[in-house]
Parts: sequence; C-alpha cells; structure tokens
Amino acid sequence: MGAAVVALVIIVAIGVLVLSLSVRLVQQYQCGVVFRFGRVLERIRQPGFHLIIPVADRMVRVSMQTTVIGVPAQGVITRDNVTLTVDAVVYYRVVDPVKVLVNVRDYPSAVLQVAQTALRSVIGKADLDTLLRDRDRINAELKAVIDAPTEKPWGLLIERVEVKDVSLPEGMKRSMSRQAEAERERRARVIAADGEFQASRRLADASRAMADTPGAYQLRLLQTVVDVAAEKNSTLVMPFPVELLRFFDEVARGSREAAPSAGRGGSREPQVSGGQHPAEQATPAGPVLGPVTENVAAAAADGDGRRGRTTG
Repeated sequence: MGAAVVALVIIVAIGVLVLSLSVRLVQQYQCGVVFRFGRVLERIRQPGFHLIIPVADRMVRVSMQTTVIGVPAQGVITRDNVTLTVDAVVYYRVVDPVKVLVNVRDYPSAVLQVAQTALRSVIGKADLDTLLRDRDRINAELKAVIDAPTEKPWGLLIERVEVKDVSLPEGMKRSMSRQAEAERERRARVIAADGEFQASRRLADASRAMADTPGAYQLRLLQTVVDVAAEKNSTLVMPFPVELLRFFDEVARGSREAAPSAGRGGSREPQVSGGQHPAEQATPAGPVLGPVTENVAAAAADGDGRRGRTTG
C-alpha cells in the first residue's frame, strides 16, 4: 500500500513537471514561433494558452509592438558643403516573426546601423535649404532607404522616420540671420513701394475727379486748414495752389513775348551819326531822354541865362 502511494505521488509529480514544461502563454502583443528539434514550425502561435512537446519543442516569443529607436547625432556634409550634425528617430514593428528570428540576429541593433548609414547618405545628397525647408521629403527618403533592406529580408516594417534636430555651426547661424534680415528688409521695401504706387494711382484718380468739379479744390483746401488747426498750435499753414503759380508764370511769359513783338511791329526811328538813338542825341542841356526831361533841361538853361544876365 505504501509503495503504491509513493509511485502515485511520483507519477503525479512527473505529470506536473511535464505539464509545466509543455504550457506556454503568449501575450496579446506577442506571437510565438516554435522550433521543433531546431526546425521552425509553419504555424505561428497566436496570443493565448498553448501546449508544446517538452524537450522536443522550444517557443520564442516575438513582440509585435511598435519599437522606437533614436539614431545618435551624425556629423554630415551636405551637397553644398555645409558641415552639420543631424539626429533622427525611427519607428518600426515586426510583420514576420519567423524572418526576424531566422534571417537576422539582434534586429534592433541591425535597424539602428541601417538608420545611421541611411541618414548619412540621404543628408549628404541634399543641400542645406532643402533640409531646413522641405523636411517631409527628407523624412520620406529616409523611410524608403531604411525600409528597402529591412522589410522583405528581415520581416520588419519601418512605419516612420523623422529628422529630430539639425545642429548648425555658429558661423552658419550668423550668416543665415543676416540673410533673413536682408530678406525681410527687401520685402518691407517692396511693400512700401507697392503702397506708394497704389497711393499715387488713387491720388491721380482723385485729382481727375476734383478737376471735373471746380469747387472740390476749395473744399479740400478748407479741409486741410481744419486738419492743421486741430493740432492746437499757433502757426497756421495755408496751402498755396500750384496752379496759381503756373498761372502767374504763364502771364509773365506772355508779357515777355509780347514786348519784343511790339518793338518789331512799330516804325523804325532814324539813326544819326555816331550810331546813337535820336532820344539819346546830345543837346546843350544834355541828352534828350523824353518829354519830361526836355522841359526840365529847358528850364535849367533859362535859369542859367537869367543868372548870367543879372550878373553882367
């Protein structure tokens, strides 16, 4: 009786040991790959409770979650010979657990090495402006380059690749700052010039509208006076129309043109010997300059004669 109990206990213990060696639990985010005597079984164990043959089978669990790895900063020379430091981040997950276990050893490290090589290659083919401006295209190229050797041979899917940071030299940063400042100044000048052009067109339209209505000039003048007087200063500025200056200029020009034409149209006075004008001909009292001058000269001569006779 005692021997039977011992044998039963031994059998139960062996059964529990075999059961413990046969039971495998696969989590929801995992897949199980069973190796039987070193050979991979085709059927992939899905999440749940599974039994395997002890000693003959060995199950390896592979995580199907998305894995994130950071690519260390890489010193890269761009296509336009600018030295900079770039780092990135890679998101990938396993799509074929058998290939991940059979075709590659330590696949996280392999993905990291491929990402570093691809980062250097892609950044070296792009110039600095493209790297800073079109980051999405650089990320797409990195994803394509990393995904090519990893998806079909290794059973990995590169979900996303992003350039995380671009570190520029201090000299390049100063140069870019000066360039951005010059660009902003150029835009400001263009906008100011465009505003002046539009304002000139509006002023031209306003001048044409005011030319059709003569009273508009006076109203505009009064409005200007009101605007100036509203500043509460002791000086009152009165605008002077430019058209009035033009009117005076035209009148003066017309008078200057009329004087020579009148001289050419009158009778020509005779010339006397010596080339002098008759009005300038010498007389006893002096040159004759006009009727008033002749009377003054005659009176002076008469007075001199009286004084001479009285004295005599």
